[in-house]
Amino acid sequence: MRFRRPLPTTAALLALLTLAACGPDNAGPSAGATPTASSPTTSSTPGTPPSSPSPGKPAIGQLGFTGTTLAGKSFNAATMAGKPVLLWFWAPWCPTCMAEAPDVLNIQQAYAGRIGIVGVAGLDEQNNMQPFVDRTKTGALTHLADPDGEIWRRFEVTQQSTYVLLDTSGNVSFKGVLGGDELRDKVAALAG
Repeated sequence: MRFRRPLPTTAALLALLTLAACGPDNAGPSAGATPTASSPTTSSTPGTPPSSPSPGKPAIGQLGFTGTTLAGKSFNAATMAGKPVLLWFWAPWCPTCMAEAPDVLNIQQAYAGRIGIVGVAGLDEQNNMQPFVDRTKTGALTHLADPDGEIWRRFEVTQQSTYVLLDTSGNVSFKGVLGGDELRDKVAALAG
């Protein structure tokens, strides 16, 4: 007789992520985190590769996803195709995310129009996400509500605060945890 192991509950996963990724011991790469440059394997339709560009249109690579902004508007990531993109995966209760908000905002101001920057809020209920944006004064950024973790899973993000950098073809060039100076250096290199 075979027994099935029950899947962990959302509360258990949230507790595990809280303990594993957002404490003072995990505030950045110096805490032993090893950033990776792996590329997510999911695509807009499971089992199919990302779509190839039509003549005259930029490749979308991993930008073949949609979401909903905190304001409830539809968002299509493919609109950012052709330029570098920074995805910032954060949680409203995460003190590390709160501390990194000024760095992300400074990058947005320095590279306005040259790179796409999107915050992807998860690991909590949507009504807790806008207060984070208000406290951090990051309302100039586009923030997506991802309470079910669909976009997080797409990019295989398992902890907050994680950055995913995509090149002009929409391919992942970096995924991991970064300090402010490292983030600025990676964005500068990507933006050229």
